[in-house]
Amino acid sequence: MTFQRARSDEQRAERRRAILATATAMLAEQPVAQLTLNELARRVGLAKSNVLNYFESREAVLLELMNTETAAWLNDLEAALGAVDPDLPVADRAEALAQAVVATMTARPMLCELNSAQAAVLEHNVSTEIALNYKRSTIAGYRRMVAMISVAVPELGAEGAARFIAAAVLLAGAIWTHSRPSAAILAAYEAAPELSALRVEFEPALRSTLDGLLFGLLPRASSSSGSEA
Repeated sequence: MTFQRARSDEQRAERRRAILATATAMLAEQPVAQLTLNELARRVGLAKSNVLNYFESREAVLLELMNTETAAWLNDLEAALGAVDPDLPVADRAEALAQAVVATMTARPMLCELNSAQAAVLEHNVSTEIALNYKRSTIAGYRRMVAMISVAVPELGAEGAARFIAAAVLLAGAIWTHSRPSAAILAAYEAAPELSALRVEFEPALRSTLDGLLFGLLPRASSSSGSEA
């Protein structure tokens, strides 16, 4: 696809949508580290300098995708938590919360990939304006998550929900990275079956970690509320 020069706001918006859609397609094929601005421009049908007229850097493109994916994930998570029976025992609701987070994240591999590269890649090579917009969107999503988790498992309290969210996102990024080993490491696992214990599978590893995190926070939340009484 080759674009003519954009002469209207709608044409410029179309270019931005095309760049984002192309970056999305590329991330379905390759990790963030392999996505280059040159290849993105080639696939969109624009010169690299023209792409930079719409996004100030490769990282700015990826941050916008991160915002979009996070908003969609929050919708998924809210729907999943809305189906949790509030009359269930707290342990069952906590398990349902962990399962909802894991299932909705696993269903969005691009979000997991972007999340794993957020601090090391996405937040570099961007202006203060882009960083502000991104972080403002992040804090809005964070507050939304605190609210929905506080409804699903009110025993956590707002502070416990906030701790759970912060840790869950960081853990998901780390686990995703380790669950995507290089070709050489995969070959080593194949060559030496005794190394299989070192392999990390994203979904079960995240679920196990979040279960431990939640059931560590719940006694602390109960103890805190008891001491205040």
